[in-house]
Amino acid sequence: MAPFIADPRLLQSSHPVTTLDLCDVRLQDDARYLWAVLIPRRNGVQEIEDLAPADQTQLLAETLQTGKAIRKVAQDLGYPHTKLNIANLGNVVPQLHVHVVSRHTDDPAWPGPVWGHSPALPYPDAQRVRVVMALEAALIAT
Repeated sequence: MAPFIADPRLLQSSHPVTTLDLCDVRLQDDARYLWAVLIPRRNGVQEIEDLAPADQTQLLAETLQTGKAIRKVAQDLGYPHTKLNIANLGNVVPQLHVHVVSRHTDDPAWPGPVWGHSPALPYPDAQRVRVVMALEAALIAT
């Protein structure tokens, strides 16, 4: 089996958090949103239906686990949270990946989608480290 290769665009726009059974979890580098990206470690997969049935089930479980962790981090770190958005788009980066985004009524894109709304606002280093650590801990605890 060939080693897994993530699309470079996913790697350039995010920071590693942890590795779950199926997915690499990464923090999207936009400090305006508490936003994780799950990347299933399966080469050549573009759609959820391209995954084996067991992987489809695992992806859903890890997506729900990440959503729970995002909500916990929002609460623990004092981020406003109104609604959790979960999406699999793939229009720009066709490699299968799932976005899990904490949204709130005062975020810049509310109530519209965050994708393509405006250029990202990268995390300052200290804030990014704090969010990554909190998200990793929350994922391990769930």
